[in-house]
Amino acid sequence: MALQTLNPHRHPAAVSPTPAPVPRRGHTPQPLLHLPPRRRLAGAAARPRAVAAAVSGPVNEAQRRRGAPRGGAGEEGGKETDLATLGNLCVDVVLSVPQLPPAPREERKAYMERLAASPPDQKFWEAGGNCNLAFAAARLGLRCSTLGHVGEEIYGKFLLDVLQAEGISVIGMLENTDATACRQAYETLLCWVLVDPFQKHGFCSRADFSEEPAFSWIRKLPADIRTAIHHSKILFCNGYAFDEFFPDVIASSIDCAIDAGTAVFFDPGPRGKSLLNGTLDEQRALEHALRLSDVLLLTSDEAESLTNVKNPIEAGQELLKRGIRTKQVVIKMGSKGSIMITKNAVSCAPSFKINVVDTVGCGDSFTAAIAFGFLHDLPAVNTLTLANAVGAATATGCGAGRNVAHLDKVLQFLREANLNEDTAWGELIEGSSLCPDVTVLCRTAVNGFSEHFVHVPVGDVVSDLLPMFEAVSERSTVQA
Repeated sequence: MALQTLNPHRHPAAVSPTPAPVPRRGHTPQPLLHLPPRRRLAGAAARPRAVAAAVSGPVNEAQRRRGAPRGGAGEEGGKETDLATLGNLCVDVVLSVPQLPPAPREERKAYMERLAASPPDQKFWEAGGNCNLAFAAARLGLRCSTLGHVGEEIYGKFLLDVLQAEGISVIGMLENTDATACRQAYETLLCWVLVDPFQKHGFCSRADFSEEPAFSWIRKLPADIRTAIHHSKILFCNGYAFDEFFPDVIASSIDCAIDAGTAVFFDPGPRGKSLLNGTLDEQRALEHALRLSDVLLLTSDEAESLTNVKNPIEAGQELLKRGIRTKQVVIKMGSKGSIMITKNAVSCAPSFKINVVDTVGCGDSFTAAIAFGFLHDLPAVNTLTLANAVGAATATGCGAGRNVAHLDKVLQFLREANLNEDTAWGELIEGSSLCPDVTVLCRTAVNGFSEHFVHVPVGDVVSDLLPMFEAVSERSTVQA
């Protein structure tokens, strides 16, 4: 079942019981670059510095608005990473509790502090946040890195070890440290995931009790993070990053990506609505992300909250209209399926029929497949089909983290092609007065429709997708 968030406007992140070292005055800790062994250069140090990217000066504003790539920014220009995620690195601690935390703020804070008094057994720990996306993307064969802060205490070591085992790099943010910041500010973010006897879930986190971002000592984008963005084909950011970084840092990362010819994916998530009504800086940064991202990913409810348009297709078209560089708006419809809206077309794909065990991590897994389709220039309906299959594979497992979709399970769903075709796509399409060419995934070809309404048999799509994964390494296909 999906988690019932106690405070949906804040990102799960909690106090670590083991203190991280406080930087000495006048001493700046070295940024962490944690690379999987299979990607290390011969003779590299255990924690090498990031290699500086060879780049020319920044593009001008006109180029940025047109989305013009920087010269030499292609594969030959050093983009060896397919997908980089910004922030949202945390450890989930999943515990069974007699009852969920009380509602009053101070009582919840005291509850969390009691939990954090001593580290629970490691069997209750799991990598969370953007780790879910990185895991799912790596298992599809993409080369991934995570950009964010990881502390040096036991939780940070656990997170680094787990990411390393999945072949995912971690580039740390410690360049702009503040010697006056308290030790808590440098600790790995925790999310206490609490389950009561009735299987109801709740989050308890440090971010629930602070008016400032968790890493308020980060005032500007570190040089190593800029380098990592320049070396990536896609930068992914979601609304939870606002719980960790100041809005200017997030806007700077987007500008850095655009200057480097790196595509920007943005998922506002449940934070989108609160950011829309947040501080002036938050509103500006949200607008910046919505207008300058190449791909926007939202649920139908989130799209409506940002546009005041109920029909998801028209809401997507409104976001496209507002955007300067937006190429795709992807609407996640949960058990119904998904929709991709571009300037000239709409594509719809129903979900796969499954027995849902846990929906946590499904959206992250879905996004990994959208990134795969974007990088491989797949037809929209093929991308949605793959994304629905990856999301379904995660939903049949228990929890997120290392339990997200494995490739063998994804391929099983694709081969079985058991679609849930109960979704009334016709009503959604007819409800949109601006609908261009429409493509709908179905079990078999359907005749008798207008030339602007095309049904694509799922068998044809699967035949196109399956050969693409033959070269994916054995590491990505290992059983859960």
